[in-house]
Amino acid sequence: MWWGVGAALLANVLYSAGFVLEKRALGALPEVTVRQPARLLRLVLGSPLWIGGSLALAAGFAAQLAVYRTLPIAAAQGLFVSGLVLLVLLSARLLGEETSGRERYALGAILLALLMVVLSLRESGADADTVGRDAPYPLILLVCVPALAAGVWLYSSAERNARHRHRLPTTGVEYGVAVGLLYGVSSLAVKGVSSHLTTSGVGASAVALLRSPYPYLLLFTGAFGLVMSQAALQRCRASLIVPVCTTVTCLFTAVLGTLSFGEELPDEPLRLALRVLGTVLAVTVLLAMPKHDTAPRSPATPRS
Repeated sequence: MWWGVGAALLANVLYSAGFVLEKRALGALPEVTVRQPARLLRLVLGSPLWIGGSLALAAGFAAQLAVYRTLPIAAAQGLFVSGLVLLVLLSARLLGEETSGRERYALGAILLALLMVVLSLRESGADADTVGRDAPYPLILLVCVPALAAGVWLYSSAERNARHRHRLPTTGVEYGVAVGLLYGVSSLAVKGVSSHLTTSGVGASAVALLRSPYPYLLLFTGAFGLVMSQAALQRCRASLIVPVCTTVTCLFTAVLGTLSFGEELPDEPLRLALRVLGTVLAVTVLLAMPKHDTAPRSPATPRS
């Protein structure tokens, strides 16, 4: 279990560093948009700093595979969310971003909510939380396809609203929720891929993996998530959009992933209450967060 915890902490460092590097690189580029994906890819692939950030994110993805093989889904999400603190610190130090008092309280409440989810876990003993290895493919598709559609629709809606120049600058909450849904699906796909990785019967495992929906979900979320996240990251503060995205991803994965992969909910009233109340608190905070940005733009973010 402990090397899984170490892998989760390493993934946190890599993800936080990757997002900050990408945000800094995007600040030096012309404005990008999802309506011109080829131009977006051409611009970011021409930036060594952005490539360094993407390599850090890819390394974090590899560490995530190790985590899902050793820890229950909900426990893994609780560890991943601890990286939000590092992300906010790096954003303030390297990007000059500042968060408002209301936003800091909201982020604190989100951390508290996800801590409640972690405290609902039991890692040892006869009643220890199990690590699920497989899920019915129809159930995975039933969970993932509507989430993908909702994420793309919400992002499109946020883009339409952003084009109204009379509106205040957006904080990025809508963008964060939309991308978080895509990354939540990606996280479930990573969990599914990790269950097919074995040291014996590599050929059979590869064939079984290709027959599953997981590689194709990863391709879809990878392509759309890349374009959507970069456009959103350029125009919004990383210190807000990334925590919102991470929270949605963690809650989506912890709740629906736990059910899909057969990792049973707690049967003790206290642990069950912690898990349910933590989920409700995080969702409530997300809905209550400010939708428009009154803080000054960071130096790394270009003006439209």
